Amino acid sequence: MKSSPSLKKPDRVIGIDPGLDRTGWAVLEKHACADPVLASCGLIHTASGLPLPRRLELLFNELTAVIKEHAPESAAIEEMFFMKRSASASASVQARGVILLAAQTCGIEVCGYDPRTVKKNVSGSGAAEKPQMQRMVRLALRLEKELQPDDVSDAAALALCHLRMNAFKNLVQKGLAGTALRA
Repeated sequence: MKSSPSLKKPDRVIGIDPGLDRTGWAVLEKHACADPVLASCGLIHTASGLPLPRRLELLFNELTAVIKEHAPESAAIEEMFFMKRSASASASVQARGVILLAAQTCGIEVCGYDPRTVKKNVSGSGAAEKPQMQRMVRLALRLEKELQPDDVSDAAALALCHLRMNAFKNLVQKGLAGTALRA
C-alpha cells in the first residue's frame, strides 16, 4: 500500500560551508510539493588561539551534535579550490576533512558542490556576488531578512542547491525507469 504524499517524511539536508575559523551550517526541509523551509541554522566558531588539533576536535564534536540533533538524510558541502594563501588553504582542507568524518560517522551521504554550480543553481549566475546570493537565499526560503553571517547563508545555498539537484536527478531516474519499462 502506498502512503499518501502528505504523510511522506520530508527531505532533510544540511548544507555546510567549511572553514576552520567559521563553519556555517543550515538544515532545510522539503515536503513533496512545497518550497523548502529553513529548519535551523548556525555557526561553529573555533578560537584562533587554540592548538589546531583542539580546534578540529571542537569542530567535529559540535558538527556531530548538530547532525544528531537535526537528523538530515544527506549533507551538501562546498568543494574547495585555492589559488593563494596556502596556510589558510591547509587549515580549511583539514577542517573539511573533519566535517566529512563527522558526516560519515553519523551515517549520512555527503555530496560536494563547487561554488560556481551553487551560485548558478541558486541565483542563475555562476558569478553571483555574496550580497546577490544572500538575497536569493532569502527569497527562496521566504525569510524576512538575509541570513547572517555569510557562512550561514552560503550553507543554506548549498542545501538549496542539493535539494534542487536531487529533485532533478530523481525525475531523470523516474524517466529512465519509465523508458526501460516501455522497451
